[in-house]
Amino acid sequence: MINVVVVDDDIQVAKINAAYVGKVPGFQVSCLAHTAAQAHEALRTHAVDLVLLDHYLPDGTGLQLVSSLRSRGIPTDVIMVTAARDITTVQAAMRHGALQYLVKPFTFAGLRSKLEGYAALRRTFEDGGQAEQSEVDRIFGALGAAGTGATELPKGHSAATADRVRAVLRTADAPLSAQGVAVRAGLSRQTAQRYLKLLERAGRVRLTLRYGETGRPEHRYAWV
Repeated sequence: MINVVVVDDDIQVAKINAAYVGKVPGFQVSCLAHTAAQAHEALRTHAVDLVLLDHYLPDGTGLQLVSSLRSRGIPTDVIMVTAARDITTVQAAMRHGALQYLVKPFTFAGLRSKLEGYAALRRTFEDGGQAEQSEVDRIFGALGAAGTGATELPKGHSAATADRVRAVLRTADAPLSAQGVAVRAGLSRQTAQRYLKLLERAGRVRLTLRYGETGRPEHRYAWV
């Protein structure tokens, strides 16, 4: 499980964000913090992989907190979740090492997309070893290639349908054909194919070809 600390000065917003995190497979909230001091304490007393960090805190800013963590040699990953949208703050967040920046207000799909991208990044790092250019590109693209959340779907596509296709792929033991996905998701083959192509373009699905003795190769899809 990826352990998360949610930092937001608004208690209700922090609870909502924590509830969102809890709905994403592979993530759990270790604790909530509403000030920079509480965030420091949480990082001292809990095993934390990721901080969802608001910028506006009563005893400082989120960027000041990140700077303090880095100066103390604490490498905990940070995703900014804030209403601050001025370019200066966004640029400063990048320079301080924030992995992503999510502007309030946002949807569950928006946050889920960032978290799934972060999980993909961690899986890439866990492989270790040396990296060719293609692997480096995949590492740097992992956060931007997450999901097909409701805010990213083309007109005429349903977030609920995308979720059904995503769920089928994530729980499959082996790569599936478009027909296999369609049967499990209760969709037509054409509909499943459309959403599979979206997920593939977003980098969330890997396409392979299965060659038989005759005829064209079968397209097989697997969750990345």
